[in-house]
Amino acid sequence: MKNDIHDLGLVLDSKVKLIVIESWDEPRVLETLTGLAVKRGLGLFTWTVTEGIQRLGFGGESVDAGSTDAEAALRLIKADPQPNLYVLCDLHPFLDEPRAVRLLKEIAMAEGIHRPSVVLVSHAFKLPPEVQRYAAHFTLSLPSEDELLGIVREEATRWSERNRGARVRTDNRTLQQVVKNLRGLSHGEARALARNVICDDGAITQEDLPELNKTKFKLLDLEGVLGFEYETARFAEVGGLANLKRWLGERQGAFLDAKGKDLPKGVLLVGVQGGGKSLAAKAVAGLWGLPLLRLDFACLYNKFFGETERNLREALRLAEQMAPCVLWMDEVEKGLASGDHDSGVSQRVLGTLLTWMAERKSPVFMVATANAIERLPPELLRKGRFDELFFVDLPSTPVRAEIFRIHLLRRELPVEAFDLGSLALASEGFSGAEIEQAVVSALYAGQARQRSVDQSLLLQELSATVPLSVVMAEELADLRAWADGRTVRAD
Repeated sequence: MKNDIHDLGLVLDSKVKLIVIESWDEPRVLETLTGLAVKRGLGLFTWTVTEGIQRLGFGGESVDAGSTDAEAALRLIKADPQPNLYVLCDLHPFLDEPRAVRLLKEIAMAEGIHRPSVVLVSHAFKLPPEVQRYAAHFTLSLPSEDELLGIVREEATRWSERNRGARVRTDNRTLQQVVKNLRGLSHGEARALARNVICDDGAITQEDLPELNKTKFKLLDLEGVLGFEYETARFAEVGGLANLKRWLGERQGAFLDAKGKDLPKGVLLVGVQGGGKSLAAKAVAGLWGLPLLRLDFACLYNKFFGETERNLREALRLAEQMAPCVLWMDEVEKGLASGDHDSGVSQRVLGTLLTWMAERKSPVFMVATANAIERLPPELLRKGRFDELFFVDLPSTPVRAEIFRIHLLRRELPVEAFDLGSLALASEGFSGAEIEQAVVSALYAGQARQRSVDQSLLLQELSATVPLSVVMAEELADLRAWADGRTVRAD
């Protein structure tokens, strides 16, 4: 708070008479402005549509309190001959009234040290053009990790006092993850989330992280082109991809520490449809205990000129607010491939994305997946955009056996009753998604025939399936030829 008070003081010293603060944490704003008024010996007054002008703090002349009308309140402020500080809370609904706008402009244009200053406070502000150039925008600093840790400990102490000295159960790793996942929130929001995590069962555990991230996502109002993936798969549920798993494991600590200049940036996964690219993206977030955000290019595009790029910039900015997190761009080629009739939108979107990738400082780990590599712009594939480019091929025989085991266990079928080796041999050329579908089809067939799923039934479903590797054999061969020497194998 000390830094905010100092920085606000510098704004006042610049003779700006109109300051705009956009924040959901109004109590925190008022607390900061009270500190500024006390330090400077200024009179501090607040206005709301329900209470009118009310006096806070120290010093200054008393002003008539009781005017709940916005125009009348602005006239009182304009007539005040003292350098008092007025905080107007939620004035934005009245900024379409000509007299109110003119009065606000006259207050902002007033010169001299003995003139009042006005601070507009609300969750969002769009000033009229005639006032905009006279206003200074100020953003309160968000709590540091040390402050967030202090907030969590304070809430833990309060819970202990209410529960006869019982201690809140947690471990250091989980506590640090909670603190990192509270980044981007205001003091009040972070305190509310920490209280919810603790009060539920008097413990801070790994099971609390998904719900905490989901609540944070809603608080930041990220709905739209960004989606929150609530159920992130654990890496144990991904068959194969051993090389990718090893690569990610080596960089997990560096990313979660979020220190230094060389943070891991992300990976691009290319390969066969159904090969496990999307599951791998989910699994990264699950393994690292981070929120997973999905950028939906279908929702990104807008028919109005410039809106698509603005939507992307907003989505990327909000992803940084959720940091540390994993940002998943599924089938990225669909959003970046240039078309004949898109009026250059794809190129502008690509430029916006590349600029963000080059300049971002926040710990946002990007996982992009692509099926049609030939449609990806070469600028995206240049070295330095991603840390690594992985090729996800069809699973090998041992990996297919592991995928069968995973899906049989997930559906509570007795794995020991199946010959996984024979199933793996019978599913040559199958992707992981096709193997899962064969297991599901066997379940349906067993229910229809009123029999349990066994080896023979599963083999029947496999023989009845023509895998994508057969249907699109030529395309798969071309993709493998392109990947050879250009990518690192994920398995």
